[in-house]
Amino acid sequence: MHYERTAHAVFLRRPNRFVAVTARNGREETVHVKNTGRCRELLLPGREVILAESDRPGRKTRYDLISVYKPGVGWINIDSQAPNAVVQEWLRTKPGIFADMTLCRPEYRYGASRVDFYLECGSRRILIEVKGCTLEVGGEGYFPDAPTERGVKHLHELAAACEAGFECYLAFVIAIPGVNMVHPNLEMHPEFGTALEEARRAGVRVLYLPCQVQEDGLQIREREKGEQV
Repeated sequence: MHYERTAHAVFLRRPNRFVAVTARNGREETVHVKNTGRCRELLLPGREVILAESDRPGRKTRYDLISVYKPGVGWINIDSQAPNAVVQEWLRTKPGIFADMTLCRPEYRYGASRVDFYLECGSRRILIEVKGCTLEVGGEGYFPDAPTERGVKHLHELAAACEAGFECYLAFVIAIPGVNMVHPNLEMHPEFGTALEEARRAGVRVLYLPCQVQEDGLQIREREKGEQV
């Protein structure tokens, strides 16, 4: 995915989870943060950030904060809408494990929820739930960076769908340069780790999708890394 108009700024503070105050061109600029998670290890005063200009009329803020520069790592994309967008782009290329795909339907209603993607590949009925990873510790990715009851619920639903005959995947989009693997953040949310292990035992497969992160874009690298499928 590509952002049409971007600008550099410096992060100053985050009054609430929806907005941040940045410094740009010698003045303060209040911007929308496209991630309601904590991002405490990223959004530190003085960090360089990338803003994307919005073309939506009637907004209170002109820019969205989409990326943060982490020293020693590089640009990390924190746009919570980006993971689904780049997975959809990736699926259009019909990557190896989905090479015979004939149908791709986003926001598929299954049970009481919506699953990010439903695919049909021959006789295979496939559900994919997407999670974006932005937390890096010692060169490894961790998820989540804040408790996620919704994430636990999604794993339980995927496990149930496996038992109903679906082929199910949890896809981690890794928007961090040089990181290829994601571990459950047991310190932050042990219940997510438990639910992930239970989902794996039920047949849910995990895809690790490292990305090429650019100042004005994000895309999944050609070769996906994941469990054998």
